[in-house]
Amino acid sequence: MFREHHKKLPVAENLPTYRQGRNEKAVKVYTINQESKYLLVVGVPAIGVREDMIKLFALYGDIDEYRHLDEYPCEEFTEVYWIKFCDIAAARVAKRKLDDQSFMGGILHVCYAPEYETIADTREKLEERRSTIERKLTGQYATKDMTRSINCSICCVELS
Repeated sequence: MFREHHKKLPVAENLPTYRQGRNEKAVKVYTINQESKYLLVVGVPAIGVREDMIKLFALYGDIDEYRHLDEYPCEEFTEVYWIKFCDIAAARVAKRKLDDQSFMGGILHVCYAPEYETIADTREKLEERRSTIERKLTGQYATKDMTRSINCSICCVELS
């Protein structure tokens, strides 16, 4: 059941100096199809910290449901959890903030799990993305029109 897109990538060593941040990171680009409101959390210490982990993830958004995945391969003395957020934005923030973070003596690896999405989830995700892009484009064009009208007003004033 272990998927290739869940593997942790090695650190990118060929970044230009200006692109290197404080922490070394692997560079990975996600498309809308790879992002998901479903997350897998790998590397949770197996010491009964499920409620603490869920509280930590709940800081970034409402959690619809979660469960322990027994069948998912993991290191000895660690557990894997599946978390479903109510919206994809919360999942994005949680993944960005909590991936590679220390938690109760272990390092968490958080990855998207789009293979758990239903067709309705995928449709909702794509519609949400479409409306977001539409809003951004509409706002962008409104700003250009306002700038154009201001420039025209200035030209009219100078000519008078």
